[in-house]
Amino acid sequence: MRKLLCPQCKIPSFYVKNDQGNTLLVYITDSFEVVPKNPNQSTEGFDLSTIYCLGCSWHGAPRKVVKY
Repeated sequence: MRKLLCPQCKIPSFYVKNDQGNTLLVYITDSFEVVPKNPNQSTEGFDLSTIYCLGCSWHGAPRKVVKY
């Protein structure tokens, strides 16, 4: 699994939010799949259509991240 990078700051770490505002740390795979950083956690209940970068103010769709 290759991790994709933020198009703005080039780090591989992102997060997603749920309706209550809770966050979950995730990576985006080279097949644009959103996977939790901790394999024991679930993405259920989180909005996977918008991801947020941990390193800068970028946010967008998983398909807008950069392949390296």
